[in-house]
Amino acid sequence: MPTVEIADLADGDFLLDVREDDEWQAGHAEGALHIPMSEFVARYGELTEAAPQDGRVNVICRSGGRSAQVAMYLVQQGVDAVNVDGGMQVWAASGRPVVDDKGAAGFVL
Repeated sequence: MPTVEIADLADGDFLLDVREDDEWQAGHAEGALHIPMSEFVARYGELTEAAPQDGRVNVICRSGGRSAQVAMYLVQQGVDAVNVDGGMQVWAASGRPVVDDKGAAGFVL
């Protein structure tokens, strides 16, 4: 499974968050696209509309398990996708900003 380290992500890189709604509402990376893993196949079109045509899809969840599954599915569909190693736990621990669903400071649930 292709992975990327948090430190290797630049501001503006496309990020797909596949955590569930309660996790997203508590805290997420600003600007990420949210499609819960449980709804992913049904909402796949939202990703194809939002993702950069020639860019990479960086898939993130809480710790990396769910995002690895979604990234593997995307690779099988021919999408340039990678799993974000360590997920939102490492994102927050490395000092990256986490916001809640109102744009205020959030936390990783």
